[in-house]
Amino acid sequence: MLENPVSSSLVADSNRLNFLPTYFGGELMLIGEMLVYQTADELCPDYKGGYWLFHELSNGGFYMAPDSDAPVRISVAGNYFDGVMSPDAAGVVITLFAINKLISAMCWQHDVDALIDRYHFLRAFASEHAEAALIFAAID
Repeated sequence: MLENPVSSSLVADSNRLNFLPTYFGGELMLIGEMLVYQTADELCPDYKGGYWLFHELSNGGFYMAPDSDAPVRISVAGNYFDGVMSPDAAGVVITLFAINKLISAMCWQHDVDALIDRYHFLRAFASEHAEAALIFAAID
């Protein structure tokens, strides 16, 4: 029996206000959003800010990605990764790192089980992504 692939859908502008509270939770939504942007700043030497797209996954996960057509350079000193990928793949990497940071920082203050699940949902999507090898090289 084959499992259904995880699909991604872009969140419509009219639903953007619900995205952060839905996926990070009401108490952590601003911290979660800030961590995504901060992580982009840390991992992307050329990052200068900008508009981000919100994506929902068919398995209950989510990610944020820069709204750009230009390839994104990701540099992860901790695992010696330095590579270029699409903005979509970079968004997956950045969101995985940001969720992980949020879980680590908040594990004693909040119930983070939903965030842990969402991390794994996004990782499952990453394993099926066209740039899975790059994504996993960056996060592992």
